[in-house]
This record gives sequence, C-alpha cells and structure tokens, in this order.
Amino acid sequence: MFEKVFQFEVFNNNDLLSVIGLIFGILTFASLLFFAIGKIKPDWNISELKSRTRSWWVMSFIFITATMFSNTISYIAIAFLSFVAFRELYSILGFRDSDRYAILWAYFSIPIQYFLAFIGWYGAFIIFIPVIMFLLIPLRLVLKGDTKGIIKSMSSIHWILMLTVFGLSHMAYFLSLPEIPEFKNGGRGLLLFLVFLTEINDVLQFTFGKIFGKRKIIPSISPNKTWEGFIGGLICTTIIGYLISFLTPLSTFEVLFASFMIAFAGFSGDLVMSSIKRDIGVKDTSTAIPGHGGILDRIDSLSFTAPAFFHFIYYLSY
Repeated sequence: MFEKVFQFEVFNNNDLLSVIGLIFGILTFASLLFFAIGKIKPDWNISELKSRTRSWWVMSFIFITATMFSNTISYIAIAFLSFVAFRELYSILGFRDSDRYAILWAYFSIPIQYFLAFIGWYGAFIIFIPVIMFLLIPLRLVLKGDTKGIIKSMSSIHWILMLTVFGLSHMAYFLSLPEIPEFKNGGRGLLLFLVFLTEINDVLQFTFGKIFGKRKIIPSISPNKTWEGFIGGLICTTIIGYLISFLTPLSTFEVLFASFMIAFAGFSGDLVMSSIKRDIGVKDTSTAIPGHGGILDRIDSLSFTAPAFFHFIYYLSY
C-alpha cells in the first residue's frame, strides 16, 4: 500500500525530468543574478524581484513534489492549496456571523470537488460548484433568516469557491485525463506545462516591467504593471511554451495559442486579485509564506490559467 502511494512516477519520464531541471535551473540563475546585481548595484531596488523569486522557489517545490508522487498524493496537495486559498480570501473579505454555516458548506464542497476530479467524473465535476453550490449556498443563507447583506454574502461565497476551488481543481483533473496514444507525458506533462508557463510568465512580466516599464496599464489598481512588462512576458512565454511543446499533444499553432492564452490569463488573474486587495486595503492575503504574502498571492494566476488551459486542451484532445 505504502509503495503504491509513494511511487515516484515522474522519474520514469525523461521529458518531465528535463523540464523540472529547467525550472530549478532558471530559479537558480535568477537567484544568483539578483544577488550579483544587489552587490554590484546596491542602489537598484530589486527587493520585489528577489521576493518573487524566493516565493516561486517555495511554490515550485510544492507543485513539483506533488507531481512526483502518485495521483493520490498530488490530489491531496492541490486540494490543500485550495483549502488554504479559500481560507485566506474568506478571512479578509469580512462576513456576517450568520454566514458561518454557509461557509461550512463551502468548506465541505472542497473534498467533494476534488473527489469528482479524482474519479474523473467530468459531467459532475464541471457543474458541482458553478451550478449545485450556486443553488445550495443561497438556500443555506436564507434558512438562517438574516436578510441584511445577504446578496453580498451569496455572491462573495460563491465567487470565492469559483476562484479558489473550482479554478484550481482543474489542475488536479489533469491527472485523471485518459491516456492518448503516442502521448507519453499525459496529464502530468500537461500540469507541468501549465504551472511552468504560469510561473515563468509571472516572473517575466514583472522583470520586463522593472527593466523597461514606462507606460502603466491600470495604475489605480496595480502601479507596477506596465505595457512593456505585459507584452514582453506575453511574447517570451509564448516562445517558451513552443520550446516545451513536447509536454502536450498539441500542434504548433495550438501550442502557440495555448501559451499565449496562459500568459494573458495569468496576467488577468493577478490583476483581478490586485483589485480585490486594493479594495479591501491589504497588501497580502496572509502571511503563510513569511515575507512573501499568502498562498493565494502566489497562485492567483493559476486560478485563471488552469481552467482556461484545461478546457482548451480537453476540447482539442479529449
């Protein structure tokens, strides 16, 4: 039993090992580069670049470790990230005392959603939170009898579920996708492709913005986001996606479009979370990663890129 759960399946696949090595190689190079810049040009403010790189070290270890183990361990790891992300966002939005039972129902939906992904029941997986929880959460709130602010609670709870549970659970479902003839990398390859491109896009957009950024996109929401950073990250992420296209069963045009889509969706997710935090008046969703914010601060992009890429690949290949 123990051996079945802790099988290092990724070690049997040279393509996956190559990309994992590439991820750690890039992170090592970035860490050394920023360290050298800090010594040579101490007047340059690159503290946020260093912070993002260190936080992606943490997240890379989490995702790659989850990918290395058997599917069971991977599902548990990703479900735990959903749980933490849900808790972080719930704790900073502010809810009524009468919302507690509805929040409890929302928590119970997390293992159900991931179980549906685990058994590969696509029909139930795709409607459980968008439809069933959409109907159940308002009912639970109404039964409490407190109508003051009920619309805000209904919309907020369901939106948190969609962002932190439904969106992120698509990463887990990659591992339940059926095998495709002559595509040996399977769901693990697709998951690694998604996480790597989302990560590298985040780093590239921020780096290009810091070095070349002059024209701000929406300064009232995120003053650090510039057109130079956005376009630079978009182009480079698309090229990198093409270079690691062996992790997918897509054609050249399809993988270029998918990479472009991941870069754009990642930018959108980060921008949406920035607007929420600015509205609430907080810099980070929590202090789960000391000095680097919360888990959701690091995976907000994945909440957008995961469902977008999943349904794209599912439509074309499955």
